[in-house]
Amino acid sequence: MKKLLRAIVGATKDENFMHIIENVEVLVSKVLSIFMVVVILVAIGDLAIFIFKELLTAPYAKFNTTLYKIFGLFLNILIALEILENITAYLRKHVFQVELVIVTSLIAVARKIIILDLEKVSGIDIIGLGIAILALSISYLIIRLSNDKNNR
Repeated sequence: MKKLLRAIVGATKDENFMHIIENVEVLVSKVLSIFMVVVILVAIGDLAIFIFKELLTAPYAKFNTTLYKIFGLFLNILIALEILENITAYLRKHVFQVELVIVTSLIAVARKIIILDLEKVSGIDIIGLGIAILALSISYLIIRLSNDKNNR
């Protein structure tokens, strides 16, 4: 009987501890989401300033370079939005959604490729990015097919 009471008391302590941990996780997620909103707003302001400053003052021949920088800044904001989506999805379901993480990673690698200066990188870097995209794409396909099969 004493063993049963100790087990019940021990389980209650474990449940209380896990409840505290879950509350801390939720609090940290909320703080991170607020910080991510601040980062997104600052990035949008930075993008607006950059667009007005560069497009209005850049010479015509330099427009191509400026355009790649603008694309990079846009994709930074999209990546930040995806990270915010990951955090809010965690707050809703208390589970990390691997599909969202892979999509965010694909956007980040795509950003890297779009702003890549081919004159400054080696072939091995390009091969590495290609392998990263291939691995992320296959991972996304596997998870997507698995989710579709589970939803039927």
